[in-house]
Amino acid sequence: MRAAVYEGIENIQVKDVAIPQLPEDGIKVKVHACAICGSDLRIYHHGHGMITPPQVVGHEISGEIVEVGSKVTKFKVGQRVAVGADSPCGKCEMCEIGLGTYCHDLNGVGYTISGGFAEYCVFPGFMVANGPIHVVPDHVSYELAALAEPLGCILNGMERIQPKMNDVAVIIGAGPVGCMMIPVLYHLGVSKIIMTDLDEKRIELAKRMGADRYVCSANENPVDVVMEETNGRGADIIITANSAWPTHVDALKMAAIRARVCYFGGLPSGTLVPQYDTNVIHYKELNVVGAHGAMPRHHKMALDMISSGKLPIEPIITHSFPLSKFNEALAAAESKGGLKVIVKPVEE
Repeated sequence: MRAAVYEGIENIQVKDVAIPQLPEDGIKVKVHACAICGSDLRIYHHGHGMITPPQVVGHEISGEIVEVGSKVTKFKVGQRVAVGADSPCGKCEMCEIGLGTYCHDLNGVGYTISGGFAEYCVFPGFMVANGPIHVVPDHVSYELAALAEPLGCILNGMERIQPKMNDVAVIIGAGPVGCMMIPVLYHLGVSKIIMTDLDEKRIELAKRMGADRYVCSANENPVDVVMEETNGRGADIIITANSAWPTHVDALKMAAIRARVCYFGGLPSGTLVPQYDTNVIHYKELNVVGAHGAMPRHHKMALDMISSGKLPIEPIITHSFPLSKFNEALAAAESKGGLKVIVKPVEE
């Protein structure tokens, strides 16, 4: 089969590889859509501790089951499925208390398991039993179904900050994930959303998602704008959907009393964040949390939300490429000339 293989830093090759062997408790999926994630860009440039080259990457996946192992009863050939990234073992202490993202034996599609930028994926038995593999209704496109993975990560973040009716929310970062947060926050009841980003092109693209106020931080001070928009009170929720340390500092400055701040976007390894005044957290009584990844239940919740049609996330998809043009797809995702880029290993 053809696949995009990570060979090392800034070296991904589309080439012929063997289809992984199907275990008796596993399933084989023909991949119809795999979206490019910001994590894929970080892997391309910096590698990842869980990845040993060569490895097929990609983890925002949807496709059709074409073969099941002899011991599989949960799924059958012909079912359309969406697949998430994080696959906990389901047995360890962390899994038992519902924190599968901290599983002692956590595996990841596109990391330790061959990923979705390929014509076929084979998922092992522990994923079939406990992982984020869920059946997609016929009315949901493969492209939208692939977005259940990043949406699941967003829902994990929302659980951490608990949006409430009439909250004012700030999203710092107008990339694909930040833009997907807009309809989710409105769905959960917030009254106003302010989105900020340093890149003017990204801001213009993000306007299709319908936030109340957009701020290009190259032209305006986002902290000043948030204070102006809230009559000096500050925002109730601030989410850093980016990987730039200055936004982590700004998030505290624009927070209202007892606001919830979510550091959603991780910083590159080795980032040195200048000292900042933690008295801001102390005297404002802020709740500052982190959020990363998602558990299988979040993936199921996300797919259900997409299937309901009540979450208008389709405008997030701006580009689609065949697998043969994977490096063009990667360049499009990195150029900020679009939002979500879909790779289609098997044309429908």
